[in-house]
Amino acid sequence: MAKATASEARPHRVSGDAGPAAGMISALAERVPVVERVAQRVMLAAARRIKVGELTVQLPDGRRRTFGDPTTGPRGELHLHHPQAAVRLLLAGDTGAGEAYVDGLWSSPDLPELAKLASVNRDALALTGGWWRLPARLVRTIAHRARRNTVTGARRNIEAHYDLGNDFYRLFLDETLTYSSAVFEAADQSLADAQRNKYRLIAERAGLREGQHVLEIGTGWGGFALYAGGEIGCRVTSITISPAQHALATQRIREAGLEDRVTVLLRDYREVVGTFDAIVSIEMFEAVGAEYFEAFFQACDRALRPGGLMSLQTIAFPDVSYEPQRRGANWIQTYIFPGGLLPSLAAIERSLHGTKLLIRRVDDIAPHYVRTLAAWRSRFLSRLDDVRAMGFDERFIRMWDYYLSISQAGFDTGVCQDFQIVFEKGRATRAPSGPDRD
Repeated sequence: MAKATASEARPHRVSGDAGPAAGMISALAERVPVVERVAQRVMLAAARRIKVGELTVQLPDGRRRTFGDPTTGPRGELHLHHPQAAVRLLLAGDTGAGEAYVDGLWSSPDLPELAKLASVNRDALALTGGWWRLPARLVRTIAHRARRNTVTGARRNIEAHYDLGNDFYRLFLDETLTYSSAVFEAADQSLADAQRNKYRLIAERAGLREGQHVLEIGTGWGGFALYAGGEIGCRVTSITISPAQHALATQRIREAGLEDRVTVLLRDYREVVGTFDAIVSIEMFEAVGAEYFEAFFQACDRALRPGGLMSLQTIAFPDVSYEPQRRGANWIQTYIFPGGLLPSLAAIERSLHGTKLLIRRVDDIAPHYVRTLAAWRSRFLSRLDDVRAMGFDERFIRMWDYYLSISQAGFDTGVCQDFQIVFEKGRATRAPSGPDRD
């Protein structure tokens, strides 16, 4: 992954450029004006089906329409600035809505609340499915399938997200530089302290003790490695495939005087050698890809000593939503995390076949992610002048606002989960296969 410094950072393909499906839909609307009128009628008809909460729509001509019942749930407001917004929604569903937002075709005074309203009325609004959405869906799916997480491909996919630069992430993360859900102990607890509390829980569930050698898969910017090495006294080998994160994590470890305990390696999980007392991985598994789930757990199985524990934190979908996501490509997969895919708990369990790993405990910390994301979004929006000074434009800002808002709504409504899973190495099984480097 290439690091972009504050002066070098700039919008690129993943930072907000409209994809080919969005361009195709816009061209259709321009050539066939009646499509815009039909799309608006279909959108308003869908709004009439809202069962929970209230939606107010401000049309491009300034007229306002209200649907639903404000006493039953969230209250969202949608301002349409251009008729093509409805066309995008009709022909590309929820992904089209995201693309239209980034293009400035619509807005909302409270984007997380509107996303929450859409989430709880997802079936009524018919934001997915429909034969008329097949062309746009096919374009996205083909592009996503080309981003397979081979050893080489995984590095390219990680670059697409993290080459925005370490300084960009410093703008909205807390002092621990942790890019995963915190776990709050109290309503007034700071985000930084909640992140440290999360580290403590992860460490306790992995059974970490002073002197143990722990493997961390996915370094981030070194937050957990600093905790495990500095607070517990573990030896830590942390691996990452991001040069940018590797450089900053190594610097932070050196500044903390922990070079004798913590080693950060630029290495793929499939290239790990040696045996460890415990394994920790915090929200890295989402970047593995379904076709490599088994390879990931086989690598963990090889690296973990008999009887050892692994503590894994991962964002997930309920199983009913897993297969549709695996077969297609949603907005976040298209524009934020290329090659990414959220597992389900059932998919994780199936992927353990052929390993000695047993699931011992599962906790869902999704409610804590709502608060974490709200804090990140608030920090991000308060630093927009700094974002612009780094060279990012308004499309990029809208893209990240949309990403943080729909993620918050997803955890708030049960669309997404965030599991902390404890595995123990137990029974014997067949030998695993090697890494795929194509």
